[in-house]
Amino acid sequence: MASESVTFEADNLNDYSLQLSRWYLLPIGAWPSSSSASRLERIVSVTLIVLSYSLIMFTVVPSFLSIILEDETVRLKLKLLGPLGHWFVGGINYTTLLMRSKEIRHCIEHMGTDWRIITRTKDQQIMMKNAKFGRYVSAFCAACMQGGVLSYCVVSALTMRVVQVGNETRTVHVLPCSVYKKLLNVDNSPMNEIVLVSQFLSAFIVNSSAVGAFSLAAVFAAHACGQLDVLMIWITEFVNDSRRQRKNACLNKIGVLVEHHLRVLSFISRIEDVMTRICFMEMFKCTLDICMLGYYILTEWSDKDVRNLTTYFVILMSMCFNIFTVCYIGEILSEQCIKVGEVVYMSNWYHLPDKLVLDLVLIITRSSVVVKITAGKLIRMSIYTFGDVMKTSFAYLNLLRQTT
Repeated sequence: MASESVTFEADNLNDYSLQLSRWYLLPIGAWPSSSSASRLERIVSVTLIVLSYSLIMFTVVPSFLSIILEDETVRLKLKLLGPLGHWFVGGINYTTLLMRSKEIRHCIEHMGTDWRIITRTKDQQIMMKNAKFGRYVSAFCAACMQGGVLSYCVVSALTMRVVQVGNETRTVHVLPCSVYKKLLNVDNSPMNEIVLVSQFLSAFIVNSSAVGAFSLAAVFAAHACGQLDVLMIWITEFVNDSRRQRKNACLNKIGVLVEHHLRVLSFISRIEDVMTRICFMEMFKCTLDICMLGYYILTEWSDKDVRNLTTYFVILMSMCFNIFTVCYIGEILSEQCIKVGEVVYMSNWYHLPDKLVLDLVLIITRSSVVVKITAGKLIRMSIYTFGDVMKTSFAYLNLLRQTT
């Protein structure tokens, strides 16, 4: 009974840390199903996936055709390119989440096992502290992303434009994404309202895929940092207690430390497998979006349209926060892994027997290997990368201003 109680409590703690991520991904069918999922749950998940793809395509295809085939000015085409890029890359991220669902499920199960392994109250408190940090980042990311993009959709929908259809003058809603009118006549009702609602839903889907990816990255990284913090406490306690213990006990304890260290590194490697493609697409999207949003702000500043300018600023801040979050996650994981070796070196290792000192050197050596979260296996995610993204975005913005 005691073992079942510990397992139940560990599962609750794991569910608590993943709760927000599950809320973001379940409505779009992207939450990885477990092997114990019922047939009805699998059918609902597939239905949500088909519906989500249909809504995304219903937004992206007419918008793409509008930019390519409509005879509009370059300035207007650039204004339409920003929303299309956001929806398109969001669809790719959604696909990536679905393709990596098995790896995400492995990470979730790995976390559950960690919560069951760590039974000491002091260690669980450290893990819970990191889990709460991951939840805070996840919640703030969702508020910024959903609030920014959906506010843009609301502002667009509340803006009315007058169109001339034959001898009749009509007032219709401005759509968040452009539509090729020869494919869908959005100047007529109820087609205008249908397309507007579908674009709202597709915006929620692409935002949820991005928020869900960032949320998983934050929760996984926070959990890994918690495990490394626990490991560092174990190392300090091992060094301090080794002189009073028997040799066999010391050998057993050093084996536990090495095994747990390798387990954490394995988990970080899985995070890299899940996030590398998403990070690459987010870097591309955020670079494009920051550039385009800066262009929209500069071109519309003279109009003094407070609603549009406020919306653009909110979206710009959310994009900057998103790319900063991913870069910060990569930075903090690398620093924490290196810190394990520093903790070993700063401990009282010189009081230990030579054999134990050599065992600790192995941990230092393994910690010196830089652990990286990368974008497409090409670019290391770090604070320097965030600075490079911002500089690149504004360099493209300057080029865009000069050419237009």
